[in-house]
Amino acid sequence: MSSEAATTIDGTGEADLHGRTAVALRRRGACPALATPMPTGDGLLVRLRPAGGALTLPQFTALARSAAAHGNGILEITARGNLQIRGLRAETVGQLAADIDAAGITVPGGPAIEISPLHGIDPQERSDPAAMEMALRRTLHDLIASPRLAPKLSIVVDGGGAFGLSALSADIRIVARSNADWLVAINGDGETAMPVATGPAAAAVSAVGNILSLLAALGQGSRTRDIDPARLRAHFPAVDNIRFIPSRAASIPLSGLHRLADGKTVLGVRPEFGQMWASDLIALLDLADAHGATAIRLAPGRGFFFIGLPEDRVPAMQIAAAKYGFSAQPGENSEHIAACAGAGACGSAFYETRSLARQILAVAPALFDGSLTLHLSGCAKGCAHARPALTLTGTAEGYDLILNGSAADRPDERIAGGRIDFAIERLARSIEDNRGAGESAAACLTRLGATGVSKALRQE
Repeated sequence: MSSEAATTIDGTGEADLHGRTAVALRRRGACPALATPMPTGDGLLVRLRPAGGALTLPQFTALARSAAAHGNGILEITARGNLQIRGLRAETVGQLAADIDAAGITVPGGPAIEISPLHGIDPQERSDPAAMEMALRRTLHDLIASPRLAPKLSIVVDGGGAFGLSALSADIRIVARSNADWLVAINGDGETAMPVATGPAAAAVSAVGNILSLLAALGQGSRTRDIDPARLRAHFPAVDNIRFIPSRAASIPLSGLHRLADGKTVLGVRPEFGQMWASDLIALLDLADAHGATAIRLAPGRGFFFIGLPEDRVPAMQIAAAKYGFSAQPGENSEHIAACAGAGACGSAFYETRSLARQILAVAPALFDGSLTLHLSGCAKGCAHARPALTLTGTAEGYDLILNGSAADRPDERIAGGRIDFAIERLARSIEDNRGAGESAAACLTRLGATGVSKALRQE
């Protein structure tokens, strides 16, 4: 979805979590929160982030039951670790909100503040990002709630530890450093963001307040990339003197058993392609509860962690996870596929993305060496993946293949619907035949380019 500000196209009069009486339907470009669900091909979509990205097992179960009762039963976890509930109707959004309230799930308003998934339990954490989030919301409440901020404004608080957030791009990054100091940076991920301030927690909160004030003054829809550099330096005169060491994304996979530095364990689980049926999720949660798990932490990478699960119960949970359509083992090729809901779940989609994903996993393993993401988009909206990727976009005539782009980009090759299996096999074989020693699939595709790929696909 674009960063363009949302505008209301309809209203329903349903009550939200706080009893207000306007659940507006937003066009694409806004974050589809509880009060502003977004129309999609399978009804209304609601995206929410529980406080701290944390849920108890009963809360997650209640959320899944409500998704089945008031939506189409499909839940998703996004690449940023947020929850999506699909297939809602205007008259059921308020009922979902009431169920969330009854379950004791807190969903803070304003832009999402994404914090390290293992906050408070990771002994390697440098500072507590949950405390920083609370300080931001308490001190900057009016600014965070300002309607002049962009709906998709992103704020990340990275406390460090085993599962940091350096891979997440954000408008504003607050990163824990040594000696209880924090670094504030803008417009980028752990490697590319521009540092603007450093200091103790209070100074970091103040710096974030200055950035939000600049954005509010620029007007709704503005992002940190839109701030004039001269104006930025006027507010942060020490910006050029900050010593900044880029933080590269950790290579630790989400799925599987992880032992923390204090000897405790967590189990990372990913729904297949980030999507799950409520019934499967409920069954898995019931089993996790029986095995001693105590809590859930949503995580970037389209998954979540089970907290409190005894290590000797992990193998049984991993077997059960696979039975219910979840991956709890590291290194599975499905981790490198971003697939939207697809035909059968979304009325806008031209093909069944999950079925095609399974076929590709079987016939084209050469694609999945970790160097690229395969984006299967049922239509040109590209809901499942915002960044450039190897993309197959569904069309009325078949498929558009984009070697490194988004679903709406100009295709490098058009593939007739009946030839998709042949085309995928040809693409994988071309990579296998042309890959140099030590060369990744992504590098090979880049070297072959549109001309080389087109030639491979057209060979008989």
